[in-house]
Amino acid sequence: MLKKVPNPIDRHVGSRVRMRRMLASVSQEKLGEALGLTFQQIQKYEKGSNRISASRLQQIAKMLDVPVSFFFDGAPTGDMPAGGFSDAASTAYVSDFMSTSEGVQLTKAFVRIKSARVRRRIVDLVEALAEDDSETT
Repeated sequence: MLKKVPNPIDRHVGSRVRMRRMLASVSQEKLGEALGLTFQQIQKYEKGSNRISASRLQQIAKMLDVPVSFFFDGAPTGDMPAGGFSDAASTAYVSDFMSTSEGVQLTKAFVRIKSARVRRRIVDLVEALAEDDSETT
C-alpha cells in the first residue's frame, strides 16, 4: 500500500504553525489543550499529514496571535514565474530553518542584540564559518 504524501500547502501551513508556536514558546501540549486536542494531533497538523480546517486554523491563529494569512505567507502556488524561480521556492529554506528549535533559539537571541554593529559581526562570523565548513566537506 502506498503511503499518502502530504499536500505541499498543508505541509507549508503546518510548518508555519510550528514556527509561530515555537516563537511564542508554546508547547504542542499547551496548544493542544487550548484547542481540545492531543499533542499528537498538533504534531500531525505541523507535519501536514492532517489537514487543518478553516475554523481550526482561525482558532490557532487567535491562540498564537497572528492573522490567518500568516500561515499562507510564502506558500507554494504551483505557478512558476517566467524566470523559473518563485519567491516561495527561494525562501523555503528560511521556513525550514525557522521550524527547527535551533532556528527559533538563534532568532530569539539575535533580535535581543541591540547593537547593529554586533549583529553585523555575528552575520560575518556565521558566513565565515559556513564558508570554512563548505571547504572542508
